[in-house]
Amino acid sequence: MKAPRDQHFLIDPNAVNRIADLEDVQGKKVLEIGPGNGALTRALLDRGAIVHAIELDGLLCEQLAVTFSHEIEQGQLTLQHGDATRCEIPPFEMTVSNLPYSASSKITFRLMGMGFRVAVLMYQAEFADRMVAKAGTKDCGRLSIMVQTYAVVQHCFRLPPQCFSPRPEVHSAVVKIFPRDPIFYINDRKVYADVVRALFSHRRKTVRNCLRGSGSLLGEAWVNRVIAALPEEILKSRPEELYLEDFATIANIP
Repeated sequence: MKAPRDQHFLIDPNAVNRIADLEDVQGKKVLEIGPGNGALTRALLDRGAIVHAIELDGLLCEQLAVTFSHEIEQGQLTLQHGDATRCEIPPFEMTVSNLPYSASSKITFRLMGMGFRVAVLMYQAEFADRMVAKAGTKDCGRLSIMVQTYAVVQHCFRLPPQCFSPRPEVHSAVVKIFPRDPIFYINDRKVYADVVRALFSHRRKTVRNCLRGSGSLLGEAWVNRVIAALPEEILKSRPEELYLEDFATIANIP
C-alpha cells in the first residue's frame, strides 16, 4: 500500500505486537483511527478485538476492505471512510491507534470528550513528551494541562523511524490514557478550556497580562473580576508555573 501524506505505516512486527499487547482487547469494542496498511488492525483482530476502524484515505479503505473481507463479513471489523476529527464515532470501550501527526492534537482533544476505559495511542515523541510534562514545569503546555486534568497518562515506550514506512524524521512514542474525573472541582468545563487556551496563547507573559489580553475570548467584565479576585502570587506567575489547582481556581471565579 502506498502511504498518503502524513501517514507512516507501522511495519515492524515486534512493535505491532508490543502495542497490541499493552491491553487485553479480547471481546472489547476497539476504535482504531488511521489503520493505514492494517498491520495493527490484524494484530487486534487476532487477539479477539471487535474493531471499528476509521480511515481518511478512500483508496486505503478499499484495499483494507479486500484484505479483511472475511473479518468484515463475520462482524469482527467495521470500516468507516471518514475524518476522525469530525466524523461520527460510535461508542467504544478502548482505542488503539497510530495517529497521524498533523491531526494528533484535534483527535486527542475530541477523544477526551468521549467515554472510554483506556486509550493506547502512538504520537510523535515530542508530542507525547508534552502530554506527560508535569504542571508547574517549563515543558508544560495547554496539551499537558487539558489531558492531565481529565486523565492519567502513562508513557509506555518509544519507537525509532525504522519501524515505519516511509520513515518519519522523528521518533514516535506510545502512551496509555486512562480517563478520570478532575482532581479539583471544575464548575464549567468550557470556561476551564477557554482559560487554559487563553493563558497558553501568551505563555511567556504573566497570568495578569495573559488575562488582560484575552478579553475577547473570556469577556472583559469577567477578566476584570478574576484579576481583582486572584492573589498576587498567581497573577505574577507565568502559565507554565501554575498547577492544576490554579487553573481550576481561575476558571471557577464567577
